[in-house]
Amino acid sequence: MQLRFVGSGDAFGSGGRYNTCFHVTGERVNFLLDCGASSLPALRSQGIVRDDIDLVLITHFHGDHFGGVPFLLLDAQFTRRTRPLAIAGPKGIGMRLTQLREAMFENSSKREQRFELQVVELTPEATASFGAVAVTPFAVVHGDSGGPFLGYRIGIEGRIIAYTGDTEWTEALIGLGRDADLFISEAYTFERPVKNHLSLKTLEARLGEIRPKRLILTHMSDDMLGRLDSLGYETASDGLVVDI
Repeated sequence: MQLRFVGSGDAFGSGGRYNTCFHVTGERVNFLLDCGASSLPALRSQGIVRDDIDLVLITHFHGDHFGGVPFLLLDAQFTRRTRPLAIAGPKGIGMRLTQLREAMFENSSKREQRFELQVVELTPEATASFGAVAVTPFAVVHGDSGGPFLGYRIGIEGRIIAYTGDTEWTEALIGLGRDADLFISEAYTFERPVKNHLSLKTLEARLGEIRPKRLILTHMSDDMLGRLDSLGYETASDGLVVDI
């Protein structure tokens, strides 16, 4: 099984990086974790066949994590996709998706599609299955707008991928990431507190409780990107592929 960091950037494209979008593939799985506004050109530039994607998991409704979905759906119409697609995320995703599609491409949500589109609301700590993908959402903390906010613990082919989404420190991250084969964590700053975001130093102080088998940091600001050579941790970059 592999995970590709299609986009590993923040909302500002710090370091010239694409918005958040991770692509996971295995013997029986092919899905995206988040789909930020720049995801379609990023997917295209990395040669990823969009019509093979079965599922898109959305952590929250900010544009750098959700804004690429209308482009993905428009692309599917023009490629004459017939394969079913599921889009799953926090409570309200159906309404939010319709609003976003209409804002981006008027009447696009009303047009008949050649493929079945399933939109699924996820409930914190209730595991949902999508074929071979078992997703357990955890409520995280990322402000007053653009939520609800979820992180994900995902079981696939005997492995666990955990992803914090965007969040400040919350005790939920311990259960979300504990003993995961791959723990992908936001590390927006090195040590400077930023409301609704996680610093590396805050995360580092609790890593002994999480005990991930592998940690990769993502969603980094210029503060973090300027320190990459001295961090001592693996960091994401656009196009990075990791075996799980």
